[in-house]
Amino acid sequence: MGEVRFVRRGFGAEAVDYQEAWDEQRRVHAARFADEIPDTVLLLEHPPVYTAGRRTQDSERPLDGTPVVDVDRGGKITWHGPGQLVGYPIQKLPRPVDVVAHVRRLEEALIRTCAEFGLETTRIEGRSGVWVLGDPVELRPALGGLSLDFDPRLADEEFDPRLNGPEYAPSNAGQRREDRKIAAIGIRVAKGVTMHGFALNVNPDNKWFDRIIPCGIRDAGVASLAGELGRDVTIAEVLPVVERHLRDVLENADLRPRAVEKPAAV
Repeated sequence: MGEVRFVRRGFGAEAVDYQEAWDEQRRVHAARFADEIPDTVLLLEHPPVYTAGRRTQDSERPLDGTPVVDVDRGGKITWHGPGQLVGYPIQKLPRPVDVVAHVRRLEEALIRTCAEFGLETTRIEGRSGVWVLGDPVELRPALGGLSLDFDPRLADEEFDPRLNGPEYAPSNAGQRREDRKIAAIGIRVAKGVTMHGFALNVNPDNKWFDRIIPCGIRDAGVASLAGELGRDVTIAEVLPVVERHLRDVLENADLRPRAVEKPAAV
């Protein structure tokens, strides 16, 4: 794979409005499709905003009517905001496009980043993104004084943690020693070129996630580098590390089209 260009678009007081960044993605996408520019990764921070992918259900949105930006990526609803490093890799992939392989490469770069800061993370089968694994169920503390055998989430698929107190809040998953997502991934591929990307929680206020069902997942929560490491970690520290691992993973990837099975001869 060829060289990847990194563009730092704005952080902190210069955080980039979501709509502005989305428009920029489309502009870069068109230029990449036309081979006017190399593969490009936009790196930035957003002011607080909820965005909903195409599979988001109404029951997963904020209960208080907080505005949500509906976007054309895959996945469900999430939050972006201060303390979160967002990356939009805009790459041309061989066709038929292997979307899963692209997601795995992004996960790998972020897993390596977390490891460099001393945090072990992993993938979870059937759930995209990068995760901090919780304790085995039998070793987790009881919720609300109840045995885990009575955890309502195990029997009620529509259980809403937002209506059942802070002990069920996604931001408190670490205290419950449950699985928790530290980096979300949601992408779109149009004309063989990727859009959207990842959001790595560095040091955000994770209580923003408590107003939604993050990624539509009711039995896990969210994490951050600062929270898991128990010390302050800044976007400025993480940014060059993410760039380095993304460059290594993306530039050294052996890109291949998705394997297509031929129908059996009749």
